[in-house]
Amino acid sequence: MQFPESWLREFCNPPLSTAELADLLTMSGMEVEELRPVAPPFSGIVVAEIVEAEQHPNADRLRVCRVDAGPHSKDGLLQIVCGAPNARVGIRVPLALVGAKLPPGEDGQPFEIKVGKLRGVESFGMLCSARELKLSEDHGGLLELPADAPLGQSVRDYLSLDDTLFTLKLTPNLAHGLSVYGIAREVSALTGTPLKTPSFPAVAPANDQRLPVKVEAADLCGRFSGRVVRGVNPTAATPAWMVERLARCGQRSVSALVDISNYVMFEFGRPSHIFDLDKIHGGLTVRWGREGETLKLLNGNTIELDSQVGVIADDAQVESLAGIMGGDSTAVSDDTKNIYIEAAFWWPNAVAGRSRRYTFSTDAGHRFERGVDPALTVEHIEHITRLVQDICGGEAGPMTDWRGALPEAKPVTLRVARAAKVIGMPVTQEECAGVLRRLGLVFTEGEGVLTVTPPSWRFDIAIEEDLIEEVARVLGYDRLPATPPKAPVMARVRPESLRGPHAVRHALARLGYQETINFSFVEQRWEHELAGNLDPIKVLNPIAAPLAVMRSSLVGSLIQVLRYNLSRKATRVRVCELGRVFRRDASVADGDTSVRGVAQPMRVAGLAYGADATLQWGLGDKPADFFDVKGDVEALLAPRTARFVPAEHPAMHPGRCAAVELDGAVIGHVGELHPKWRQAYELPHAPMLFELDLAAVQQREVPQARAVPRQQAVSRDLALVVSEQVGHDALVSTLRADAAGLVRRATLFDIYKPASPSVDIPAGHRSLAVRLELLDDETTLTDDRIDASVAEAVARVQAAHGARLRA
Repeated sequence: MQFPESWLREFCNPPLSTAELADLLTMSGMEVEELRPVAPPFSGIVVAEIVEAEQHPNADRLRVCRVDAGPHSKDGLLQIVCGAPNARVGIRVPLALVGAKLPPGEDGQPFEIKVGKLRGVESFGMLCSARELKLSEDHGGLLELPADAPLGQSVRDYLSLDDTLFTLKLTPNLAHGLSVYGIAREVSALTGTPLKTPSFPAVAPANDQRLPVKVEAADLCGRFSGRVVRGVNPTAATPAWMVERLARCGQRSVSALVDISNYVMFEFGRPSHIFDLDKIHGGLTVRWGREGETLKLLNGNTIELDSQVGVIADDAQVESLAGIMGGDSTAVSDDTKNIYIEAAFWWPNAVAGRSRRYTFSTDAGHRFERGVDPALTVEHIEHITRLVQDICGGEAGPMTDWRGALPEAKPVTLRVARAAKVIGMPVTQEECAGVLRRLGLVFTEGEGVLTVTPPSWRFDIAIEEDLIEEVARVLGYDRLPATPPKAPVMARVRPESLRGPHAVRHALARLGYQETINFSFVEQRWEHELAGNLDPIKVLNPIAAPLAVMRSSLVGSLIQVLRYNLSRKATRVRVCELGRVFRRDASVADGDTSVRGVAQPMRVAGLAYGADATLQWGLGDKPADFFDVKGDVEALLAPRTARFVPAEHPAMHPGRCAAVELDGAVIGHVGELHPKWRQAYELPHAPMLFELDLAAVQQREVPQARAVPRQQAVSRDLALVVSEQVGHDALVSTLRADAAGLVRRATLFDIYKPASPSVDIPAGHRSLAVRLELLDDETTLTDDRIDASVAEAVARVQAAHGARLRA
């Protein structure tokens, strides 16, 4: 919400400086995000009129002007050389006198005007454009002032440039602060300064024309008011004071009729719409949209409607998107003669989120979805009508006002003792009553209680805590005592067997991964293709149309990060993310951090693309493969040992994917991106991926003291010929399955496959060299026991896998 300070002070002018006023609003809950002067500092610039304008004798694009600057032209007219294309006799423009200082340039220093000579002709000053005064970016010519601008008056005084723009960052519950009058009402309550309450005298009807209006959806519209005005002049110029105020609220001037509607919206928070009456077919109907209907809006977009969107339609077609934006077909233009002014109360729930569906937002929709006062639609139309007549002329018809169900003002009780307990300082009933009275709230008093009936403009008063908040902020948060907590503050010690998420992040960083943070809502395509989730949880009001579902996997987010980096010429990408995923689970109940039927576990995922190592002289440019990422997962889980089992995953290559098992439970997957998704997402090469359950990754074994073995371990090497179908894990597990417990470790240290099959190693076989480590904690192993244990190990793998010792 942006507005000029001068406009606010017309309604309420407290004895506070600009900085004090800003601090007061911020401390009351209406945060002042920015204070900005309307114009930068400059001096010595006055209103002047061009009396003569002749061609420069030595330059085609320059003119020699003689200007009248009022009392500043003591010795007659001033001679100014000017190159502006609109420099002509009769216009009044800003004149920088000799000695004037223009706004600072890029170096931060003001530019001082001196007597100069341009192409042999002296110039005693400078005629200024809006851009030279830094009032706008318009540099098409001199800034033309109204013909009645007083000659010689300071431009700063004439244009009220010693003003400040306030920008407020309002929370959604402060709908009553979305207007200059609403802010003034708050300032009056906070300071006790009288509020200038406007009056809206009724405009006498000069014709009896009414436009038929029918409201079919009471859950969409609670009140609909309107009036016909005939014989307006749409080409009338918007007054300069109105254009100035709109500009200082961040709204550009469009036309007189549109500007009047926008002006009243900023002034009193009342969005309205002005239809071209002659373009309406029959009457108007307020209803919900229908499937298949379309509407071309004022912004030029054509949208498709459905039953979730409110509309205003005539007998032929839809003419307006209710509470958001009007339609192009009934927009006012230079040919408009008769108009229909509409102001309505739209239920906030009926407007909320609708404009975001069509990827745009409007000031009207912003206000209606938070709540607009339903009590003053008629009064505000009277105000709009008077402005229309003053600027564009016209004859007003009678007012029409349909009333349906309006928000019910339910009484809220404030207990003084409860307020004192919540606020944390003693407050009296008299103080509470004074606050409510200053806020304009109607209430009744009892012993220790006040019962408040919320006014029509307050949509944020529903429970006792809302009233307690009003008491606290109006009395002033600076009055709150600095009370230290009485209860002891106890640190929660994390169990030694559990490492925190930051420890996991540091471990990934040591492995070369960079952390990314992505939205939890993603494209539905990612869920279908990369997570195999055909029924993802949908977002009710997505911030963008593609981001329509909640993610159940982190893989899609990491692939999107990879694509982003590849488009910026990155050749090596290693990224990770710790984030929450969302899955349907009927066993989940409501709780402090859970929603019924939705599981929200934390996951950790990583992606490696490009070279395994950064560029250096000692290593070749080897691309990262499955075993590199598998090693990263093993390092991340260390000292716990994971088991990797061949598996399938919707996002991964069916032959290069493994499930990661810890203690017999699958905690995630690791593998290469599926070729069809590499092609679908336009990746030059397939990245390596892993995704694990964060809770499992956080678990770690607590170190336990163990005596150093008193006996010496013995090792024996075996060369086993096995089929290529026999996997490493299966072979090692069989070797270690020693009933006597002597085989402590089995380590593969070599693989041999001859270039051509032989008698010793036939086709489809290979030789695996394995080192066995044997140990008995109690006695020294003898050769007989060692040989017997090795023979039993060979017999086990021969029986289980058809292995034999290599000759």
